[in-house]
Amino acid sequence: MEYVYAALLLHSAGKKVTEEGIAAVIKAAGMEVDSVRAKALVSALEGVNIEEAISKAAFAAAPAQAAPAAPAAAAEAPKKEEKAKEKDKEKSEESGMEGLGALFG
Repeated sequence: MEYVYAALLLHSAGKKVTEEGIAAVIKAAGMEVDSVRAKALVSALEGVNIEEAISKAAFAAAPAQAAPAAPAAAAEAPKKEEKAKEKDKEKSEESGMEGLGALFG
C-alpha cells in the first residue's frame, strides 16, 4: 500500500512516477525499499492516466458514502436467518448422534 501512496504523492507533486522516485519516498518515510515492488508498480502504471483513475475511484465511492443507513427491520432479517441456520444445525447434529447411538446401542 505504501508504494501506491508513494506513487500518488509523486503524482500530486507533479513529479514523474519512477522507480527511483518511489524508492526515495519510501526511504524518506524510514522504510526499507523493495525494488521489485517499486518496479512492478511503475510497470503497472505505465499508460495509466492517474488523474482519470482517481476521479473514477472518487465517483465510484460517492454513491456508497451517500447511501442511507439500512432500516432496523433489514438488520433483523440476517439475525432471523442465522437463528434458523442454528436450529437446522442442531437438528442435523441430533440426527447424527442418533445414528451413532444405533451403531453402539
